[in-house]
Amino acid sequence: MILIVDSGATKSDWIALDENGEQLFLTQTLGLSPEVLTKDVIEDRLANNFELSKNREKVSHLYFYGAGCGTERMKLFLKAIFKDFFPNAKADVKEDTYAAIFATTKVGHQGIVCILGTGSNCSYYDGNQLFQKVTSLGYIPMDDGSGNFFGRKLIRDYYFHKMPSDLAHKFASSHDLDADVIKENLYKQPNPNTYLATFARFLIENKEHPYAKGVIDKGFQQFINNYVMQFELATKVPINFVGSIAHYLRDELTSVLLRNDLIVGVIRQRPIEGLVDFHRSNM
Repeated sequence: MILIVDSGATKSDWIALDENGEQLFLTQTLGLSPEVLTKDVIEDRLANNFELSKNREKVSHLYFYGAGCGTERMKLFLKAIFKDFFPNAKADVKEDTYAAIFATTKVGHQGIVCILGTGSNCSYYDGNQLFQKVTSLGYIPMDDGSGNFFGRKLIRDYYFHKMPSDLAHKFASSHDLDADVIKENLYKQPNPNTYLATFARFLIENKEHPYAKGVIDKGFQQFINNYVMQFELATKVPINFVGSIAHYLRDELTSVLLRNDLIVGVIRQRPIEGLVDFHRSNM
């Protein structure tokens, strides 16, 4: 049995295949980002999943693509956890950018591949190798155009009284904006980036409001300026995306891309389906 995993900051999609590439089961856990979670939390999230616990000794190969897995230290950290939980498995841990590449770009084809979900990232794929111009420093200083980026913007504008009153009233009615609650989630609870990203749903649901349109447009333009335009071939190759923000704000994202003379490529909500096809073709 092989396991293929696409793990974002919010949730992880797991698909098990037999030796013939036939699906055995599909399941989900909460996200397993090693940058923001402790060993105990990750182990609990694995152990609390019935399918994974039941089949843990049957797994021979684990292909894990995850947020926060861009450094060797984080890869080794996760591999040690997987070695204990899946005792018979050979684990291959890669950053989630590779999942985005394999799900959107054919081997041998060029493209710029972006992640716009809870967090954000951007890479150039030359058809064989991955290249990055920007080293991610995580959700606090970076992650332009992401769910947590937009969530932070909404909270700041609400507290700085920059959000239009009609939308501010609606925002307060749909979220607990008590200062103590916000600070508890940001500074004492795990996954503060995921917490911030939950507010982005409000932006999506109200995207026709002039204020929301402006926030979305400026956020995507900032992402393009700071990430996509780092690459000399930015206007020559397709710009592909995975992630919930790219998916649910597809029209707004497309508009900003075209305004910048960029080629709109593939936009997927989740890369797991493309990942399965990739691994089946390489079994």
